Amino acid sequence: MAVLGATGYAGVELLRILIRHPRVRITTITSQQYAGKRVSDIYPSLTGQCDLILEAIRIDQIASRSDLTFAALPHETSMEAVAALMERGMRVIDLSADFRLHDPKTYLRWYGVHKAPHLLRDAVYGLTEIRRKEIGKARLVANPGCYPTGAVLGLAPLFVEKMVQGTVLIDAKSGVTGAGRSSAVDLSFSEVNENFKAYNVGVHRHIPEIEQELSRIAKRPVLVLFAPHLVPMNRGILSTMYVELKKILDGERLAKVYKDFYRGDPFIRILPAGSFPQTKEVRGSNDCAIGFRYDPRVKRLVVITAIDNLVKGAAGQAVQNMNLMYGWPETEGLRGTALIP
Repeated sequence: MAVLGATGYAGVELLRILIRHPRVRITTITSQQYAGKRVSDIYPSLTGQCDLILEAIRIDQIASRSDLTFAALPHETSMEAVAALMERGMRVIDLSADFRLHDPKTYLRWYGVHKAPHLLRDAVYGLTEIRRKEIGKARLVANPGCYPTGAVLGLAPLFVEKMVQGTVLIDAKSGVTGAGRSSAVDLSFSEVNENFKAYNVGVHRHIPEIEQELSRIAKRPVLVLFAPHLVPMNRGILSTMYVELKKILDGERLAKVYKDFYRGDPFIRILPAGSFPQTKEVRGSNDCAIGFRYDPRVKRLVVITAIDNLVKGAAGQAVQNMNLMYGWPETEGLRGTALIP
């Protein structure tokens, strides 16, 4: 396996998971900034477990050494490398946003001009629990964004059962690693610590991704109001969704809807009605914990999900998708409980 962009947060999380995967051998890791250095010099926690030398991206060399590549590169830069790898017959799991949106016009509106639009229709959106059959046959998997993972997993059962009316409100809080390993001033310690802020309300780039997948599930156009927030913690996303239902349902009936929909899914944990997940309960794991409560006074259902943005929201889900692509057990390399405390 190859990992492009191995020194970003998602990239090094991939390494952490892949080095314990019993069926995987990492052959190539790349980094534009640290090419020529050992990855264990950048991340000493990998010493003795992964001491590979970081390289510049050389497509022919990668293709000759690996049969699958994880691309953990920035948005708008990943597409060229992915297209070149696909031309050489490789299978690719892309962790950027470059292949998540099926319509190049939508991509243009939210990101810019797409340089490989011919691959958009071939890319399978990699939300594992929703697209499992398609992922298993895919050559190119577009790994979902962290916010869409928490939101869509929390809402999918309701849309499948055609229970939702009106606009869904999504209020999500993310740890700082969701922004990547950036040196931006607004992500510095003094700006983030002792602070809690909303950003990109109603204009976040994950909005079209959420709407695309919910519309596909609902088989009708779906619009959402999305308000993301930055929380002074390293990992985790807590997403709170406010949903107007077509009819009143008690907690027992709602629990049955969720449990039936996610029956057999190893990484989905449905909490008892009235119980709500916390980010620390999933930190370091590939789990998505889901809780809910219906408030008959205002006739609204509140659904809350918790994921680790670097695992289920990025690297863990990518490995889960790789397992499907190779016909391996879905949990391979991903077993393990959350980190406590």
